[in-house]
Formats: sequence, C-alpha cells, structure tokens
Amino acid sequence: MKSEIIYRDASALCTPSKLPASDYVINPYVGCIHRCKYCYASFMGRFTGHTEPWGTYLEPKKYSSYKLPGKLDSSKTILIGSVTDAYNPAESKYSLMPKILESLQECPAHVEILTKSSLILRDIDLIKQIPDIAVGVSLSNLNEEDNKILEPGASSAEARLKTLRELHENKIRTYLFIAPYLPGITNLNTLYDAVAGAVDYICVENLNLRGNYKQPMLDAIQSLHPDLRGLWDDIYSKKKSGAYWAAIEKQIEALRDKSSVPIISYMYHEKIKKS
Repeated sequence: MKSEIIYRDASALCTPSKLPASDYVINPYVGCIHRCKYCYASFMGRFTGHTEPWGTYLEPKKYSSYKLPGKLDSSKTILIGSVTDAYNPAESKYSLMPKILESLQECPAHVEILTKSSLILRDIDLIKQIPDIAVGVSLSNLNEEDNKILEPGASSAEARLKTLRELHENKIRTYLFIAPYLPGITNLNTLYDAVAGAVDYICVENLNLRGNYKQPMLDAIQSLHPDLRGLWDDIYSKKKSGAYWAAIEKQIEALRDKSSVPIISYMYHEKIKKS
C-alpha cells in the first residue's frame, strides 16, 4: 500500500521578501534534500516545527491559491527558490513546478529561478512561456569529489554546466551564481571559462558561516582540505575576514574588466540594500 503524501498547506503562492534582489519569493517545499553543508537556511526548522537535521526532511506545499500579488509590474522581482531548491530531487516525484510556472505565464514582473539541479530542463517549454525570466544555476566548485561531500543531493558540476548551455541555447536568459564562494577552493577564472557563451551574466556571493552549520562545514574542510583549515579559522573563527574578502573583491573587479558579460558582486550580502 502506498503511504499517503503529507502536504503543507500554504495560503499564498508568493510571499514578501527581504532579500536585496527580490520583492517576492516562491518556495514550493518546506525543507530541502540537497543536504548542502553550508546551507544558511538550516535555521528554518525552528519556524516550521521541525527538529530533524536540515536536509533530512521535506514537505511539498499545497497552495490554496495560485493568484499573484497585486500591483506587480516590471520593477518587481519574484525569486523561486530562496530557502529551498524548487528542483530538489523530490520534485521529480511531486511535480509542483509545472503548475507554478503556468501561473506565471502572464506575470508582468521579472521572474528568477535559482537551482542546482538539471531537473529544471524538464520544464523548459513552460519556462519559455514566461515573459520576463532568468534562470540561475549555482555552482562554487568544479571538483566533484568536494561537491559529493559538500552538496551531495545536487546535480554534478558537469550536469549544471550542461543545464546552463541548454537553457541558453533555448533563448532563456541565464546566469551563473558563484555561490557560496568557498575560500581557497572557488576559482573565479576557472568557473568563468567553464560557462563562456552559456550565460548572460554572473553573480558572486561569499560564504557566511554562523549558527549550527558553522562547525559541520569547518569539519568538512578539515577532512577535505586540511591545508586550508588555518585560512578558514582566520576568516570564520578569528574574525579576520575583511582583508580576505576585500582581496576577492579585487579579483572580481579584475575579471569584470575583461569579461564579455556583466559580473555582479554580492560579496557583502548583509550590507546590500534594495535599489
């Protein structure tokens, strides 16, 4: 006998956002099973009644309405996937996104989807029906051995790069989200070269470590790259991050100078205000 699917009731498809680059967000799931060790959204459990470790639970949402917020126009942005990946592995089972994408086909606002999954290619025809949309694929590292430990539920780096290329070939606006920038691991130039001709712009955001995901991430770095542990301790335990991130910002500026596409820095995320 099949077990009954338990949905989380949700009254509104879009909810207001405090993020610097979006006015509304859509998160089709409570939780996420990509199990990224660095995920800042691990704090969400205290708002949803979950005591299980982040990455081990997921509830699909059941919306009472797919109506969009009033007064939407081209100056507004709706982000899909701010605290969950809408195309996490469970989406292949629940298929929540097609109906959501259908509801956005006459949306006057700018829509963005951010994902780490090649599953988004399933919905490419629906995505093309949305008037103003961009799809971002987040990737911080091309090293598959690292990624299997740091983000075990996500698509491989190779699959994500192929996803960007296929979306771009289908005339969908695309961007690479280099996030989180992992000190001593992320290589801006290598990632830039890897997406050449497949993106319309690139965004970069630093890794913030705090709360209950800080120590597991430090432990993972100790295991994967013990030579980098001193650097990570300086940045995240000894509060010597300013000089390091300032140097990375200069690298971004240098890359921007030679780039054929815009490069947007979110390196000081907490200081950015909506424009």
